[in-house]
Amino acid sequence: MHFTVIGAGAIGGTIGAHLVRAGHDVLFVDADTKHVDAIDRSGLAFHVRAPAVTVAGLADALRGRPPEVVLLAVKAMHTTAALEPVVPLLRAQSFVVSMQNGLNERVIASRIGPPKTVGAFVNFGADYLAPGRIMYGGSGALYLGELDGTMTARLAELGRTIQVAFLENTQLTSNIWGYLWGKLGYASMLFATAVVDETMADVLANPVYRPLLANLAGEVVRVADGEGVRSEGFDGYDPNAMRFAHPRDWHGIERSLDCLADFNRRSLKQKSGIWRDLAVRRRRTEVDDHIGLVVAAARDRGFAVPLNEHLVETIHDLESGRRPMTAGNLESLRRLNEEMYQ
Repeated sequence: MHFTVIGAGAIGGTIGAHLVRAGHDVLFVDADTKHVDAIDRSGLAFHVRAPAVTVAGLADALRGRPPEVVLLAVKAMHTTAALEPVVPLLRAQSFVVSMQNGLNERVIASRIGPPKTVGAFVNFGADYLAPGRIMYGGSGALYLGELDGTMTARLAELGRTIQVAFLENTQLTSNIWGYLWGKLGYASMLFATAVVDETMADVLANPVYRPLLANLAGEVVRVADGEGVRSEGFDGYDPNAMRFAHPRDWHGIERSLDCLADFNRRSLKQKSGIWRDLAVRRRRTEVDDHIGLVVAAARDRGFAVPLNEHLVETIHDLESGRRPMTAGNLESLRRLNEEMYQ
């Protein structure tokens, strides 16, 4: 298969490099000139060599050969802009796979149509370290699915290809929206771990913060239920345990958080990409396109999600420098949790 990887960072670079090593034809496209130059000069990841271009060079690089499979792996807020240069190049059999976090399949499908859009849920660990350098942190779930839930020949071929080249546990699903909403519940907890300078595992394992983490995820599950989506679990995350119920399944919550803490402790990537955006790269996170979407959907349905609302505000303050990254940020969320839910 021929792959055009738009966004050669943590996710796109990791998947693309493995595809190259397996013998597939891959073109890397990235907005960062230094990253593109480094890939051209020295290769990517385990020094695999593949052509890399900036967005301006995409049309020339694909001249005479329309893209077959486009792996879109940019940050959620850049989805529309990253998609535009490739849209005129798509042909009848071309399709775009959203290798992103969030609900970007909605954005892609609204531009090129659902039949040309394939959904993906990604939970393996990876980090962009420097131009030409990405780190694969460890295995995690990867699900692929058509937006309408059907099982198609192209989905099966794509799944086999990634399974052989990269992750053996790559799976196909008829409920890709369930995995995407499931990831939003887990993402809510990960955003909370990023407001302090601690590892993901240490925050997830801390009994003081577990009621807060469970209720952050519970708010997301409530919104997903309202949207008519059955949230799916993965890598220890159990949305059914997180769901608000009477009585609450605290045994299931503890078991899920234990699994998540263990999963993250075994990864080379100890802190989230969210934390890296805030503390290292000092740039805007994807909070508006992840948790912000949940908050907006909750308001549309008349649901209260006070913890997630406060979390978004806290991340905004950290992005702008209005507040430092201290333990007080997590404590503020914990106190609000006690006020609202205990």
